[in-house]
Amino acid sequence: MLESQVHTVPMSAPDDVSAVATLFDSGMVDPANAVALIAQTEGDGFARGFATLALQLLFSERLALSREEVFDRIPMLMIGGTAGLMSPHVTLFVRKPAVSPAQSDAPRLAIGVASTRAVQPEEYGTIVQTELVAASLRAAMRDAGITSPEDVACVEMKCPHMSAEKLDGAVASGRPVVTRDVARASSLSRGASALGAALALGEVSASDLRGDAIGSRPELYTERGSASSGGEQVAVRTVVIGNVRGAPGTYVAARGVMRDQLDIQGARAAFRAAGLRLDDGIVVPEDRRKVAAVFVNAGADSVPACAGRRHTMRSDLLSAYSGHVAKAVAHANVSAIAQDTLVLGNAGAEHQGAPGANLVCVIANHA
Repeated sequence: MLESQVHTVPMSAPDDVSAVATLFDSGMVDPANAVALIAQTEGDGFARGFATLALQLLFSERLALSREEVFDRIPMLMIGGTAGLMSPHVTLFVRKPAVSPAQSDAPRLAIGVASTRAVQPEEYGTIVQTELVAASLRAAMRDAGITSPEDVACVEMKCPHMSAEKLDGAVASGRPVVTRDVARASSLSRGASALGAALALGEVSASDLRGDAIGSRPELYTERGSASSGGEQVAVRTVVIGNVRGAPGTYVAARGVMRDQLDIQGARAAFRAAGLRLDDGIVVPEDRRKVAAVFVNAGADSVPACAGRRHTMRSDLLSAYSGHVAKAVAHANVSAIAQDTLVLGNAGAEHQGAPGANLVCVIANHA
């Protein structure tokens, strides 16, 4: 079985891939063993595209592949926006031949990657997309060697984003879409993807998804799936993060749920489950080097209040950026526990946790 690893490095600008290059040059990571990446990028959508291009060019050079071949081979889940204390960074998902066999049957990190076929614009936000994602996630679990959904800690997904061009093309061809509102269609694409994860992981049943459940039944959700949309995607790219007993390596993944933005104990549970020691609620200095990656999916902007007190994320001056505000709050709370701002924050409430919740994943390296 292959050994799974993750490596998180900072970016000083949208096109700064020097830290990733250093991982390659130092021999810590063979670029041929990188199976996916997720990145927190700064700026607008153009800056996110610039960061994607810079990473594609780096892999293209190191692997002697075209950019198109890199795109197909290595899912790049690029998460735009670094509000608050968020620091731009890249996390590489790596699978490599194990240097030595597993030393015990303890659970160790396992990573799986899969993609759906191209999802057509008229399928965005439909049960078709949900079923495609569920099948893809099951394939990613097999790829990771994970046999039980209970061993899945986190699922990161990048799904297609609706555009005016895609919508107009579908309508002109007589193919009905779920909505002609581009933003709403993209939201439903994320929701359909999240429910695909929930279906594959046994968190919802197929009968739950009948009718217009997508986007209208917030009581249906996954507590392990995070879905972001991007205009560069035509398929849903999926990375499954979990643990397998007896797998080689020194990494372990764990999850936690913050029921609201103030549920710090829910976040701390993920750090403890990853084998990290806390003192006064934060990772002890000796264990901070062990924190390999932290992901938080924020949902505060999906509800009007927190702990019974109203907030104004969707009604005040910055309401157009409510997702950025929500993830900045979640990021700050989780980063305080890690004592590091290289924590990935994603905003997405569409069936991703109970309304108002944050989903947390922590990966630790116990080398």
